[in-house]
Amino acid sequence: MNGIAASQPYVIAFFLLWAGLMKLLSRRMRAQAGQTALARLTGPARAVPVLRLVGLAEVAVATALLLPARLFGGASDALLPTPVVGGAAAVLSPSAHLVGGVAAMLLSAGFLAYLVYAHVAAPTASCGCLGAHAKPVDARSFARAGLLLAAALITVLLAAAPGLVLAVTLPAGLPEVVVLAEIAALLVLSSELDRYWLVPLRRLLVRLRRPLALAPTGSVPLEASLHLLRRSPAYCSASAQLTSDVRDTWDEDGLRFVVYGARDRTAVFAVPLVGDDPRAVKVALVNA
Repeated sequence: MNGIAASQPYVIAFFLLWAGLMKLLSRRMRAQAGQTALARLTGPARAVPVLRLVGLAEVAVATALLLPARLFGGASDALLPTPVVGGAAAVLSPSAHLVGGVAAMLLSAGFLAYLVYAHVAAPTASCGCLGAHAKPVDARSFARAGLLLAAALITVLLAAAPGLVLAVTLPAGLPEVVVLAEIAALLVLSSELDRYWLVPLRRLLVRLRRPLALAPTGSVPLEASLHLLRRSPAYCSASAQLTSDVRDTWDEDGLRFVVYGARDRTAVFAVPLVGDDPRAVKVALVNA
């Protein structure tokens, strides 16, 4: 358990540094500050200054969590040994991260309160937490803030009562797995990163599954066939002669036949039920 607890300050510090530096250095994020829920809370004119103050607070807390233990306690306190976790000894003072842990806990609680306000007062606005994006506050935002708050609570627990944490023993290798899973969960819960992994993943799934192409022929809606038909070169070549709406349709041999009136003739289009290539649509003009 100590391996998990000892890693929490660094997990929190990583995300606070990310959030703080984005607020301080990203011009795009500052330009969009007036469109976030923060502008509703503070007013558009104060949104950027408040955003910078929050960024400075996040960087300060992250720095406190990353500072050497000896800066927070005495020499004997800073060199307290802890059990070996995953083959490496973790050296951590019981009070080393108390200040940063409490600050991170208060900051995370403030984030949760701000998200509640944003969800109620500005449900269509983004929170402006970790980057410039237009997605409103959702369950993922609350889950991320809640996970950071839990990590901060563990950090405070380790600093205030190290004996309680050391009393819990976990199998070898499990702390590393838990910490990696925690980091992965925080990244997945960050909608600011969706364009880097979620959007490409969805595109890949569409290519692999091809939902329109692989749909059973009986379940293809007529409107889908007409949409493909109207985009086809065959329809463009015959559209000037069409004089009626759809008169008849039927499915046969993997094709959907669509019939239109064409002056004194009949236009019969053959639309594939499988596939989405408009060039595969064929047309025949027959005498009525």
